[in-house]
Amino acid sequence: MPKLHELAKVIRSKNAGALLLTLDIMFDNEEAYKKVFNSRILTPRSIASLYNLSDNQVEIIPFEVALAIKITIPRHTIAGSPGDSDVYGAQQHAPLLDIEIAED
Repeated sequence: MPKLHELAKVIRSKNAGALLLTLDIMFDNEEAYKKVFNSRILTPRSIASLYNLSDNQVEIIPFEVALAIKITIPRHTIAGSPGDSDVYGAQQHAPLLDIEIAED
């Protein structure tokens, strides 16, 4: 089974304000986007388990026109507060990289 990082052109994370993170998954072709989207592996439950959250804290927004999927989750630590080890939220995408995508 291919892994998400093998199908996506870009997987990144960034702040979406001080309290939220955005995880962006972008593809360079429609076939890869549809393979991942149609696999239904990216669900609130699957993302919540990766980030130690509850399902209702995860929002998944597919954007087919841009061949992208946006995921919004709460930060565990407010950006810039004591104990924050990633003030820009730029290193929080790693748990997504090795998600296995089922073959059609």
